[in-house]
Amino acid sequence: MPARKAKTTGKPARKSRPRRASIENVADVPWRQFPDHFGGALSKPLVMPENKGSIHVDHRISCYQPMAYVAPHKHKIQEQVYHVLEGEGTMEIDGKRRVVRRHDVIFIPPGVEHAIYNSGLTDLVFIVVTAPASDDERPPPTGETRS
Repeated sequence: MPARKAKTTGKPARKSRPRRASIENVADVPWRQFPDHFGGALSKPLVMPENKGSIHVDHRISCYQPMAYVAPHKHKIQEQVYHVLEGEGTMEIDGKRRVVRRHDVIFIPPGVEHAIYNSGLTDLVFIVVTAPASDDERPPPTGETRS
């Protein structure tokens, strides 16, 4: 069988992390404030292309201090699930706001503008699962990640 040629995107190739099964305690992952997250909107990237070599999923736990938020945004092809573990906040979906609290699960399909704000009195803690891991129009070939 002839070898397949890799598709090129015009971007420089980026070496992906090895894809191996792993177990890691959440306490060992440092907090990060990602772009367009403000006021103490922190996340621990538990599984993502940069740290685990994942292709299909980005999984984070987030802790937003009171008044912290992520700016309204939308994704081209990614869908997201938010699962509120603790606290209370406001989820904005296409300009409409609704209070979210412990045990609420929010689904955001691609193309829907959304934001989450900690409007409560204590930390808002939630899990965010995003798929695919990249918002590029085409998924990367197996075993590769995009920057």
